Amino acid sequence: MQVQAMHFKARAGEKLADRRLQQNLKKLATKFVTGRAAAITELDDFEATREAAKERRMRAIENLDVWLETFEQEANRRGATVLYAQSAQDAAQLVVQIAQRHEVRKAIKSKSMVSEEMALNAALEAAGVHVVETDLGEYILQINDNEPPSHIIAPVVHKDKEEISELFARVHGKPRLSDIEQLAHEAREVLRPQFLAADMGITGGNFIVAETGSVAIVTNEGNEGMCTIVPPKVHVVVTGIEKVLPTLEDLATVMRLLPRSATGQSISNYFSLLTGPRAPDEQDGPEHMYFVLVDGGRSSLIGGEFQDMLRCIKCGACMNHCPVYQKIGGHAYGWVYPGPMGSVLTPSYAGVRDALDLPQASTLCGECHVVCPVKIPLPDLLRKLREKQFEGKMRPEAEYFGFSLWAYFATRPALYALASGLGARVLRWMGGSKKTISRLPFGGGWTDTREMSAPSGKTFRELYRQHRRRHQQEGK
Repeated sequence: MQVQAMHFKARAGEKLADRRLQQNLKKLATKFVTGRAAAITELDDFEATREAAKERRMRAIENLDVWLETFEQEANRRGATVLYAQSAQDAAQLVVQIAQRHEVRKAIKSKSMVSEEMALNAALEAAGVHVVETDLGEYILQINDNEPPSHIIAPVVHKDKEEISELFARVHGKPRLSDIEQLAHEAREVLRPQFLAADMGITGGNFIVAETGSVAIVTNEGNEGMCTIVPPKVHVVVTGIEKVLPTLEDLATVMRLLPRSATGQSISNYFSLLTGPRAPDEQDGPEHMYFVLVDGGRSSLIGGEFQDMLRCIKCGACMNHCPVYQKIGGHAYGWVYPGPMGSVLTPSYAGVRDALDLPQASTLCGECHVVCPVKIPLPDLLRKLREKQFEGKMRPEAEYFGFSLWAYFATRPALYALASGLGARVLRWMGGSKKTISRLPFGGGWTDTREMSAPSGKTFRELYRQHRRRHQQEGK
């Protein structure tokens, strides 16, 4: 998937003006946010579970080479083939080669964000392999001119029922339906023959387990089972190298948090733990199983300032709670991963210069860190990216001038006090009787879309001295 993060500002403006999108994005707060809040109360000690998950993920990341080697040995011992890809493009070509080796003509695919990094569908189609997305949300996007997902868990959260109803009627050539259950049934009727005719099933992997050589796959529709067990003779898992966990016990710990943080469910509807191809005495499963493990910039983060990002379990909680994502959705971010996680991952994987606006696309309110199930300090990482941009002379000249001007005053306390006092009084005057400012010089980015509360006319220092004086008088 080509990086388009450099168009963030323009796209964000378009999304803010899209009233239909604004209405659709309210589902984040009414479903995912409230659902998570209720689901985590079921755990005896949520914070202790978070800390345990963090420690287990970091144990894997800090010894990544060891656990990947262990995984490869165990997976090979159980009949699977493990392949490594330095880049996302290399990974796509490996999957194409597997398809050609087994003379695959049709592939069915479960939702995978790594496959979006790889632009896998396009690579397979170019090689003559027809690909069908089987996750309902991804299928909707595929038949809508291969539209990219806007959320890593709910890829079609930006659309409403009416849009999907119109799309189904146009593409399927059937009468327009309005009931959600009927629409799901229609999709099932269309997809079922695809499952039965496929030669290869492709899935992501929520985690891979070193001690057993297994892949864990979590879905809510059961499509991952149809992609891996029923008809396909070949199963290909594509996932990032950072997804390895040492043991099944580690997996159990993290799985207590993943569904609760992602969709507000205690458990997912379907959880598959798949180990190797079908044995001679087994009736279900593929004849051949491959793991394509993608680096794609991940190894460059190990031991560096952004290593913490590798323990991300891709639950989407950070974006569900982010006040920026809640208003613009995922497409504005311009690559596979949106929201706070994407604002760190995209610059880390694709380069800071190609994603200059993303680290700035945050209020640094800290909500993303508060809800992250593995305690990734996202605000700190965003600040570090801002520092890299500033030190690398990547910011606009006006920004450097503004900081230089502020530094001039900040290093001269008397002058700073005079200027801030004057500014507070001018802003109070601008607020008038309404005590709100609707137009602010150099602050149009704020007042173009909202009013700003006018200050009291006094600086913090003045208010603080006033408060202390009153407190001392009351004490007497």
